[in-house]
Amino acid sequence: MIAVNGEPREFAVETVASLLTRLNIQPRGIAVAVNGEVVRRSEWTSTSVVDESAIEIVTAVAGG
Repeated sequence: MIAVNGEPREFAVETVASLLTRLNIQPRGIAVAVNGEVVRRSEWTSTSVVDESAIEIVTAVAGG
């Protein structure tokens, strides 16, 4: 089990990129952290998501 934005998820994924695909999240304008560490976009395909991982996905919002 992993947690995505604080919600438990009962599926296994292999990488950050595959998680975003599974969740149908478009990669433009988002940032991803795994266990509190921001993952660079260039590393999404090589960064593993393992059991008990805490994933935070945030969207950049412009404004003021």
